[in-house]
Amino acid sequence: MYTAMNRSCARWSRVLFLHNSRLSVGKQFPFETRSLASPPPPTNLSVGINKRPTDISEDGKTAVPSSASIGRRDPLDLSFDNAEAAFRSKTTLQILRAYLVFTLCSSNYLVENNMKLMKLGKKVLGKRLFKSLMKATFYGQFVAGENQQDIMPTIQRMRSFGVKSILDYSAEEDISAEEAAEKEMASCVSTTVAPDPAAISVDPAANSPEAVKRYHAHREFADRRQNVNSARTYFYLNEAQCEKNVDIFLRCIEAVSGTTQSTGFAAIKMTALGRPQLLLQLSEVIARSRRYFTEVTGLSADNNILQQNASPAIFEKRFEKADILTDNVAVQKWLQQMTYDQKGLIHLFSWSGLIDANILLNDLFKVPNLQTGRMEPLITALSPEEEEMACNMLRRLNTIFSAARDLDVRVMVDAEQSYFQPAISRLTMELMRKYNKEKAIVFNTYQCYLKETYNNVVLDLEQANRQNFYFGAKLVRGAYMEQERARALALGYEDPVNPTYEATTAMYEKTLLECLMRIKEMKTRTNERRIGVMVASHNEDTVRFALRKMEELGISAQDKVICFGQLLGMCDQISFPLGQSGYSVYKYVPYGPVDEVLPYLSRRAQENRGILTKIKKEKRLLVTELKRRLVKGQLFTTPKGEYVPI
Repeated sequence: MYTAMNRSCARWSRVLFLHNSRLSVGKQFPFETRSLASPPPPTNLSVGINKRPTDISEDGKTAVPSSASIGRRDPLDLSFDNAEAAFRSKTTLQILRAYLVFTLCSSNYLVENNMKLMKLGKKVLGKRLFKSLMKATFYGQFVAGENQQDIMPTIQRMRSFGVKSILDYSAEEDISAEEAAEKEMASCVSTTVAPDPAAISVDPAANSPEAVKRYHAHREFADRRQNVNSARTYFYLNEAQCEKNVDIFLRCIEAVSGTTQSTGFAAIKMTALGRPQLLLQLSEVIARSRRYFTEVTGLSADNNILQQNASPAIFEKRFEKADILTDNVAVQKWLQQMTYDQKGLIHLFSWSGLIDANILLNDLFKVPNLQTGRMEPLITALSPEEEEMACNMLRRLNTIFSAARDLDVRVMVDAEQSYFQPAISRLTMELMRKYNKEKAIVFNTYQCYLKETYNNVVLDLEQANRQNFYFGAKLVRGAYMEQERARALALGYEDPVNPTYEATTAMYEKTLLECLMRIKEMKTRTNERRIGVMVASHNEDTVRFALRKMEELGISAQDKVICFGQLLGMCDQISFPLGQSGYSVYKYVPYGPVDEVLPYLSRRAQENRGILTKIKKEKRLLVTELKRRLVKGQLFTTPKGEYVPI
């Protein structure tokens, strides 16, 4: 088995060096700018009101005009139609490049054949000339640079105009659909002999065709890139490749620490860190454990265990009724290892044991059979090698988030397909419990096109409240909708996706409002700010909704609990006016060698074609700004940032 000792030593020497070179900081709000040199944020910023921000004077009571040290603040135009504010940070050449790129993205032929054309261009032009062409067009528009040094000017320029960064090393392996399918099937099938279904669950419903099909790999959907334009896909090769991915994520965290003054984020995907079969099995265990809870307690399966306020005593009574508790040491031990508090059960199993104590999956996920009293597994048996792979995945997660905590860098765990997501979210919440004790380091991602998103967020907020840790969330519409619908229809299980675009919008707004209400309630009750939410959206109406509700609930920008996020090179008419008016705003900043980010650039081209209405607006604003500069004689003026992000 792959040994990571030498690699781990190198990692931690690097992390410790960076950690010891930094001053420590105390408790922080979820989105507080943690640069010691940064000035205080404005204390009076009303949406759409043309007022200069104010500071609190030394007596702590009197509002006085802001000093120049906080940087310039502009009023916010909620129509997001201010071309000057949108492109103030760009040179005229960058504006012309953006117009060219968006025009090319409007061509169906170019977009549909973009990868073929890029490969042909590389072959015809040669590596050096092709690289120059890409940097002058698509690469320059959507990617910040090849390495940590190259991206510094982009990060610093955006920061001077009020926008911070989420760094992501976006190099990808360019493989065929057949290769992807082979890798996926090989990594999602257990090496053990499949046992009799009756032997792995006390609940027959857990082995229903729907449950079996949903949480198992199928060749027709093995290429997880199919119908996905806005998300990167990792395919499992071996444990050594997972270790390399850890190093990539650690370097990204170090880059955030070194280039953004710890005000940025890093982003990771869990499928990059281990065998995806393990995530499938854990997701299936979660579904089975809920059914088992219902079978034992009689409480509805529609609600989660956490919402039922059920105590372990309910299980004891049921076991006594089944005559399986008396002198049964294994059952008594199982009851003692439940996760619960004064309100009742939180989890049937000690998920924290997976993160903290390296408990084996085969040992953890067992339940008493109501007929025999024997402890029986809810998880398909894992071989010793698979157990070791599971331990490796959990170790890698701890390595990443330990480094993030030590370097004071926040990390977002990206959402993935719904058949992986229950496991990803559960592990992410346990990482929050461990690493978000003093500030929000770990953030989970919630895809609002899913029917269950609101309920999941409510449950996770409740767990964070009951176990007393900071909750971090990124809300997105989602990346896998077409793929999810096609898979559910073909395999015969319930479609997990909201039926319409309007339903997804309603889900997003309902979920965001719940978070805002919780923030308001906590602020009113204890004046604590232990919930942080990123509104990651290119939809202007969604951003306006968030701003309006923040104002209604008395949540201001300087509370540092709400931020906004968009992709580099897209929707600048949202990002920069928000940042220049004092809101916490981030750009998702990809970086990596030109040759290795071609798949990422291909997805950006296809994504832009899918939002032609937005492209038309951006092109119109680009033309407006060019005309303004021409009239005012500012075509060759160098942009100068006067803004300090909070």
